[in-house]
Amino acid sequence: MDSRAQSVWQGNLAEGSGEVTLGTGLGGPLPVSWPSRTESPQGKTSPEELIAAAHAACFNMALAAGLARAGFTATTLETTATASFEKVEPGWRLVRMALKTIGDIPDIDQAAFVDAANGAKDGCPVSNALKGNVEITVEANLL
Repeated sequence: MDSRAQSVWQGNLAEGSGEVTLGTGLGGPLPVSWPSRTESPQGKTSPEELIAAAHAACFNMALAAGLARAGFTATTLETTATASFEKVEPGWRLVRMALKTIGDIPDIDQAAFVDAANGAKDGCPVSNALKGNVEITVEANLL
């Protein structure tokens, strides 16, 4: 399975702008700009926000799979991924991804849910793509 997206950019970095469109046609065109990455979104997205969205979705799938292997079925998993883009030497870099998940899972205790969440963080393909380059944390709580 190949997934694709397209981006078009006009102008220089600081004052230019562009857009991103998902290959499925389900998302976009989504406007992007340098200020949306470093200052304020102002109605535009950023590559980091798109990575965060991908990570949240991937993590939920990995967590659902891990819970199923342990004999649990989630009623609901709600995950927020926060990507931190910071100026570091010699330039800008995605430095952290903080995953916060809340689960409604019948018959599971908090410790087992935390274990499942840590397993999902380590097994999610998006986590694996970021590993070694981005600090990834996970916080897991039951409803």
